This record gives sequence, structure tokens and C-alpha cells, in this order.
Amino acid sequence: MEIGSKLKNARNEKGITQEQAAEFLGVSRQTISNWENNKSFPDIISVIKMSDFYSVSLDHLLKEEKDMSQNYQEFLKESTDTVKAKNNLGIIIILTAYFVIWIAMMILFWGYGSKMFEETEMIFKFVVLPVFLFVVCTIIAANGYFGKAKWFFTAVAAATFAFIPYTETIIVNQEEKANLMISYRSPNLRYMLIGIGVSLLGLIIGTVIRMIKSKKKANN
Repeated sequence: MEIGSKLKNARNEKGITQEQAAEFLGVSRQTISNWENNKSFPDIISVIKMSDFYSVSLDHLLKEEKDMSQNYQEFLKESTDTVKAKNNLGIIIILTAYFVIWIAMMILFWGYGSKMFEETEMIFKFVVLPVFLFVVCTIIAANGYFGKAKWFFTAVAAATFAFIPYTETIIVNQEEKANLMISYRSPNLRYMLIGIGVSLLGLIIGTVIRMIKSKKKANN
């Protein structure tokens, strides 16, 4: 028996109309009809929701004596592969963007650090990179990228922040108020702590966002 017929039988046995099922799933009535007539296939999330709504086991909907149809197996595999591909693309884009920003700042500070205005340095160091890191970490956690390994991104943040050089202005002649800008080429440990703190904050907020989304889906 095709999955469409199983869905139709389960819906009818529960006394649910196509309109009610469509409203529950957030799709059109025609979509429900197409699924039940095997004109198209429901995604696995919709099947799970219908399993709960129709009070029928997921095992019954997806399996039979000869397992589910080959076409639906292929559809699920393609859907899963598509989701994985999108996730991988998202990870690549977000990490590439972060490291492009970081490399640009490395070139800027290591090459021109001693010539930069203090205000410009502050903007880049304490606004641009930290804000971008926060956004990256929030997106990573909110989308579930890397799973539990996402917390190791704090180490990445620590390393990238530590090697951003810092400059300091000192007064070499108090009477003439002559200033000298010195660039330190050693790891910036104080700035590294900022990277760790910002990354942890972003990961925590992203995790909370993901939990809220999961609860909303469960309630729906």
C-alpha cells in the first residue's frame, strides 16, 4: 500500500477532514489531496505531525511487509540530502565571512596598526569584529550547526582574537607632550578574553532561540 493511501485511511478513521488536516499542517487542502492520491509526497516532518494528529504510529505509515515504496524512499533521501547540503552551505558561508573579516583586520592592524587613529582602531576592535563574532555564534547555535561541538568555537574565537595586535600610545616627553604609538606584536591576551566572552554569549543566546523554536514546533 502506498503512503498516500495509508494517510487517507488514517485520516478517515480519525474522522478528520482534508480541510482540518490542511489547517493543522499549515498547507492547502489540495496539498493534502495530492499526498493522499500519491501525486506528490509529504516531507518527513509533515508525516510525523500527521502521525500524531491521526493517532497512528509512524511505523505504520512508513513501513509495510515490503517496507515503504521505493519512490518515497528516494524522495526522503533526496530531501535529507538537500537539507544537509543547505546546512553545509550555510556553515561554509558563515565561516568564510568570519575569516575574511578576521584576515582583513589582521592585514590592517599588522600592516598599518601604528599609523591608525585610536578611534578607528577602537571601532574595528570593539565593534566590528566582536559584533560579527556574536552574530556568527548566534547563527551557529540557532541553526544547530556542529551539534555539541559548537561550543569549541570559543577556542576559535580565542585564537583569532589573540593574534589581533594592539597598539598603545605613551608619552615620551611630558613637557612637550610628545606621543609615541607602539605596536605590540605578541598575542593580545586581554583581547582574547573578549573573544571568548562574546562567543559564549552568542552561543548561549542562539541555543535559547533554538530551544524556543523547538517548543513552538512541538506545540503546533
